[in-house]
Amino acid sequence: MVSANSFKTFHFCKEFSDAQLETLAALAVEETCEAGVQMYKKGDPALKFYLVQEGKIILIMDSALGPHKPPLQVTVDIITGGDAMGWSAIVEPHIYTLGALCIDNTKLIALDAAKLRSLLEGDGAFGFKFMQAAAKLIASRLTHTRIILVGERGLSALTEY
Repeated sequence: MVSANSFKTFHFCKEFSDAQLETLAALAVEETCEAGVQMYKKGDPALKFYLVQEGKIILIMDSALGPHKPPLQVTVDIITGGDAMGWSAIVEPHIYTLGALCIDNTKLIALDAAKLRSLLEGDGAFGFKFMQAAAKLIASRLTHTRIILVGERGLSALTEY
């Protein structure tokens, strides 16, 4: 059982009331992931939204370098304790847009996507707060992706296709 106080350590949850945190706690389960395990791949159904308590996860994507070269695996972001991930669980089409690979033993709080969406749809005020936090998370991820893209384009200018 996850306590509501566990959520207070996450920046993602800082605007939620104690009652809202209690509601989230009722949906939450603790999970662990060992180093080297791929939690999900790009294109997998987004079944869970995660809050990372401990450990380190890299969010990855494949980048094509040309027709005769294998894709380059690019780290888009590094998720550590205190961070949230898996926003695709609450945004249609509910498909993960990146892969997630544990690089340390990791402890997570997992929220079932279907139950979470039902909760957010049923409580408009909480749903709005949650989606505001998700928008900030998505914007952050987009910023990191832009940084990677700029670096990749510089690399591709030096690489022959």
